[in-house]
Order: sequence, then structure tokens, then C-alpha cells
Amino acid sequence: MRQSWLNHALRRSGWRPQNQVVGLATLGVALALILGALYLSQLASIAGMGRELEDLIAERDKLELINEQLRAEIANFMSVPRLLFRAQQLDFIAAGPEDVEYLIIDGYNPSRADTVAPLDEPDDQVPVYEETFLGWLQQQWDALRNQFDNFGVREVSP
Repeated sequence: MRQSWLNHALRRSGWRPQNQVVGLATLGVALALILGALYLSQLASIAGMGRELEDLIAERDKLELINEQLRAEIANFMSVPRLLFRAQQLDFIAAGPEDVEYLIIDGYNPSRADTVAPLDEPDDQVPVYEETFLGWLQQQWDALRNQFDNFGVREVSP
């Protein structure tokens, strides 16, 4: 019944084999164009992201080079000959034994082991978790039974 209805509809509408081939070919071309456009769009997006990634990598490399140059400059400024030269410019002189003044503090023992603030004692080890699912389930079941038992024991006052 259905096939005869479909054949009848196709015969009346003029869907001859030649027209069907042309329609299917047109549909195939349209589908190919849509898929091609989607592919090209995705490809363009990936290419743009690749260019952006290359720019970011180049910027990272440039910043790493600047950081290394700054580290070298800081190391140069912190070198001993440079610090001595700068100290001479600021009229500092090297302190000799006669220039050092020692202070005597009553009750100070330099060889004591105590610290000013007590050190934190390490906490005891955390207890090992040994509960099993069946044990937990048994506890829940016992608690539920106790609730029902307590509910039945209550006295109802009139």
C-alpha cells in the first residue's frame, strides 16, 4: 500500500529518472559546497590560532631574554669589586678591630639551645581510616532500628 502510494506520487509529480538524477546531483553539489565551506572555515580558524601562538612564543622568548639581561646586570651590580668601589664613593671605610665595639648583655648565653619562640611540636599522626562500607551500612541500619525501637517505647498520654 505504501509503496504504491509513493510510486503514484512520484509518477504524478513528474519525478522521472532524469529529473531525479539532476535533483540528486544538485543536492550532492550543495552538500559538498556546505561541507567545503565548513572545512575552510575550520582551517582558517586553526591557521589564525597558529599565528597567534607563534606571536606569543616569540614574545615569551623576548621577555626571557630581557629577564636574563636584567639578571646579569643585577649580578654585575652586586659583585664585590663594584660594591667596594661604591662604598669608597660614599666615603665608607673598612672597620678594623679597634673600630668594633662589643656590647655585654647580662644573662645572655650564646651557646644555649633554646630559641626565643618555642618551636611547634609535630602533631601526632592522623589516625588510619579503617571504616568499610559494610561497617558504615551496619551503623546506619542499627541507628534506624534504634529510632524505630524508641518510637515504639514512647508512651502516649491521653
